[in-house]
Amino acid sequence: MRLITEADVAAQLDPDAAVAALRAAFAQHGRGQAQVLARHRATATQDGAALAISAMGAILDADGDLPAVLGTKVYSARNGRYNFLVSLFSAATGEALATLEANEFTRLRTAAATAVACELLAPPDAKTLAVFGAGIQGRAHAEELARVRRFERVLVCARSGAEAFAAGLQASLGLPVQAVDAATAAAQADVIATATRSATPLFDGALVKPGAFVAAVGSSTKAARELDDALLGRAALVAVEWRAAAQQEAGDIVLAAPGVIAPERLVELGELIVRPRPRAAQDVVVYKSVGIGLEDVALARWVARRVGAL
Repeated sequence: MRLITEADVAAQLDPDAAVAALRAAFAQHGRGQAQVLARHRATATQDGAALAISAMGAILDADGDLPAVLGTKVYSARNGRYNFLVSLFSAATGEALATLEANEFTRLRTAAATAVACELLAPPDAKTLAVFGAGIQGRAHAEELARVRRFERVLVCARSGAEAFAAGLQASLGLPVQAVDAATAAAQADVIATATRSATPLFDGALVKPGAFVAAVGSSTKAARELDDALLGRAALVAVEWRAAAQQEAGDIVLAAPGVIAPERLVELGELIVRPRPRAAQDVVVYKSVGIGLEDVALARWVARRVGAL
């Protein structure tokens, strides 16, 4: 069995490859060829430190030169600081193939999955991107989504550090980036990405313009939400990675009032790849991510193949 380090991952995995790997994995899921292991957590407090251990995973079918694999992602948390590992096993023999240090592609995989959703569901002529949150995921989403649509400007809204964050993004993206308030960002953007730790909605969903695409990625707990019922009630579709995970972990969905999201409007990303649904120009579409093991195993398999571990 091979250990694949963070340096190996960083040398091999690029944003375009991450999006392609996830698109293929979600398509497998949509065809019923991939299975997902739900996230499980255990928590404790020791010597004043908040501890957690979590595990999730997936089984992927073969895809071109990528073999069928079983994979698990495990990660520790100590006072909110995380460390991630992914282990891959052969579907043909059951043997352990590789373990990957996964902090780097955990950062990439959330934004790459959002990019898959954006390719499918965002207005083709989107001009303005709004990003809520000035952290690692806010930056990753701005950079990844700018590869999917030809934005002309970016709006940034954050509780602190918005001006510095905007200046850094402007330098990296080569686009005008402006720090604004929440109402302005919500009302003017064609694509909105929320990547915050907020436990309550960030803006009034009635402000969002017709035709907008909104991706909420900040929380994977059922007690926190970034989007309100006004927005969810307007959405023609609410796309999720996996219904089972979304209905357990997505506070935006769990905390919505009964009837706000009709069952037929809650659709898995893989279903939309395999069987696209028509999208009217005025439709508001929401994508809610909680992160699932399918994404981590797909990226781990791609990297492991590149370094010759599969």
